[in-house]
Amino acid sequence: MTPTSASTPASATRLPGRLRESLHAAPTAALSTELRKRGLEHTVIEGLTALNPGEKLVGVARTLRFIPLREDLFAEHAGGYNAQKRLFDSVGEGEVIVIEARGETGSGTLGDILAIRARTRGAAGIVSDGGVRDWDAVAGTGLPVYAAGPHPSVLGRRHVPWDFDVTVACGGVAIQPGDILVGDADGVVVIPPGLAQEVADAALAQEDKDAWIAARVAEGHPLVGLFPMNEEWKARYAREVDSSRDASAAAGEGA
Repeated sequence: MTPTSASTPASATRLPGRLRESLHAAPTAALSTELRKRGLEHTVIEGLTALNPGEKLVGVARTLRFIPLREDLFAEHAGGYNAQKRLFDSVGEGEVIVIEARGETGSGTLGDILAIRARTRGAAGIVSDGGVRDWDAVAGTGLPVYAAGPHPSVLGRRHVPWDFDVTVACGGVAIQPGDILVGDADGVVVIPPGLAQEVADAALAQEDKDAWIAARVAEGHPLVGLFPMNEEWKARYAREVDSSRDASAAAGEGA
């Protein structure tokens, strides 16, 4: 039986400009917090290392699933133009390749040639809960890549490339084609597309508040009552925000 894959991934389109800008600005720590507030506890992909920690990852998921190695299945499905190669050849601009490798780190799940192909196709990045071959060369592509670690062995030591554009499990998180992924130095978060703008806006608002609190702590104020803010500190924060808005508005009118 031939493995199947969806002909068109759900919602695999470029993100709207405002949403992309918001997600680029929002740290994963704040996004994770906002998702938890909305009852989504299992959105952080575990066990990953960033090959390029300074590169922000924002994009729409395309998924690839590996099954455990079985020699007859590998011989039947891994040669030629297999599921892995078909996905890397079809990934589009702004899309993130997400690989389910079952947390198996005993082989690579991609190497430098596939990473180069993804980069030239305009992919936003790659996320794998397995290993990466040619670690330094993959990092050298500049593509945001997150993986469980380096490993020199080829795919066939542990995996059979089976299907793509299906629901997968990566690092303990369920991911569907069309889900939104955001990654930074803290890790990778998965966001349902219908919540993305709401969560991004809330995360940025909380970041502004946290920055204000940090400034007060730097001034020497104790944490009690300030972090989190009690009613007195909330009122002071609201006054200063309103004052800042009024000043900005006045400056705009005088320009």
